[in-house]
Amino acid sequence: MSASITTRSSLSVASVSLDGMQTVKTKLDEDVYFARLRGHLEHEFRLLRAAITVAEPEEPVPSCPEWTANQLAHHVAHTYLHKVVAIREGRFPEDWPPADVDPSPVGALDEAYAALIECFDEHRPRDAAATWYGPDQTVGFWIRRMCHETVVHRVDAELVAGLELAPIPDDIALDGIDEFVTLNLAYYSSEIPKQFADLLEGADPRPVTIAAGDREWTVTAKPEAVAVGDYLVPDESAYKRNEAARISGDPGPVLLWLWGRMDERVLRAIGDPALVNQLVELRKRGTR
Repeated sequence: MSASITTRSSLSVASVSLDGMQTVKTKLDEDVYFARLRGHLEHEFRLLRAAITVAEPEEPVPSCPEWTANQLAHHVAHTYLHKVVAIREGRFPEDWPPADVDPSPVGALDEAYAALIECFDEHRPRDAAATWYGPDQTVGFWIRRMCHETVVHRVDAELVAGLELAPIPDDIALDGIDEFVTLNLAYYSSEIPKQFADLLEGADPRPVTIAAGDREWTVTAKPEAVAVGDYLVPDESAYKRNEAARISGDPGPVLLWLWGRMDERVLRAIGDPALVNQLVELRKRGTR
């Protein structure tokens, strides 16, 4: 599919809220949005599968050294099958992972992906599904999540196979960044406070902007949680801009940096280095 997630002027992925997620305005927009995500999921799966096919099964994955290529493939397969249960049964499975998954990495991927796509075909994005994100209990949540999950693990697979990394389209990367800051920073820090508590206690509350393409997100560390969005400091004339530090880069590299697949060399940083480092540490907690 060659269509892209449209820009702010017509279809802005982050312009309005549907069940708490940043998404689109009308039913037509929603159809275009999820069709784009599903089309790109197919593209990413094919790249992932191709990389796993040529990778040595017992080779450690450079970006996830605790996994081999075989274990990476089975992790992705188990993730897909887990979502099938969450959608079809409206609950999370208890005894997991299943014991009857194909032992071969490519076989496991093919089996699980076919089940996932069949499940998506059976449902509309607004249909109910069990998810771990309280504000959005829909199939659409998993369409978006599995698209971006596959992007990240496709990169893992290309790394372990020694292949050149395929580019991530800007619209997909920007949507992935939005998902990361919304879920892995704001939501996780609110719902799993112990994971962030030592960083947020006494954290510098000045805002940091993440900029990629034509999109920006302001991240603020507060004692109770990480806040994402606008940040205003009352009666503080020194704040001429709505930020105290800024990191920026192309959308794909920024997304992969957030997920720990690229280091800070792909970014441009200005402002207080300590504040940038604080964001780096928060980002790490968000990927645990």
